[in-house]
Amino acid sequence: MNNQIFESVDHYISDLLGHEDDALIAATNSLEEAGMPAISVSPNQGKFLQLLAQLCNAKNILELGTLAGYSTIWMARALPKDGKLITLEYDPKHAAVAQKNIDRAGLTSQVQIRTGKAIDVLPQLVEESAGPFDMIFIDADKPPYTEYFQWALRLSRPGTLIVADNVIRDGKVLDEKNPEPAVQGARRFNAMLGANSAVSATILQMVGIKEYDGMALAIVK
Repeated sequence: MNNQIFESVDHYISDLLGHEDDALIAATNSLEEAGMPAISVSPNQGKFLQLLAQLCNAKNILELGTLAGYSTIWMARALPKDGKLITLEYDPKHAAVAQKNIDRAGLTSQVQIRTGKAIDVLPQLVEESAGPFDMIFIDADKPPYTEYFQWALRLSRPGTLIVADNVIRDGKVLDEKNPEPAVQGARRFNAMLGANSAVSATILQMVGIKEYDGMALAIVK
């Protein structure tokens, strides 16, 4: 089977179940308008994250990697009125675009964007006792995924769901000699996850308009 069938089915599912409203469409369009990379999750993946947040009864969500706020909007909409989402973004330009999209979606009071390197901001969140978070979504630069996960554990409680995107890298993780930093970061993360006794985890392979990748899901014991 070729990628076309996966893309067509992805569109079929999103037309039925992953409807994007004006705020989500605007968030997607803002990527091109601002010259940002088109690497947001797909509509179906956004809806999947929203459902996961609802299954967790999440009131406190942490996201690593905001970009234009597309996935942020999907997850924040699963929160109750008194729920909060903190999202970390390295690039101030991206954070500014995301803030406009979050404001447009009517989520200003529930979403806080923290600008800076995630590896620097995460210790600050620990010091602030910002956790425990009910759900943590890791979708930032791949080489330090293992370190991000270790900090995520410190911001978790038993039952916290930790989700990490892009951990299969078009199947390139099978090649231990692949020189790409993102691939090696994913390989190191996946190996760590498999050996980590603090969580119960699996990886889902994903195909569709985002081509071929995978998403790790871990529940803190």
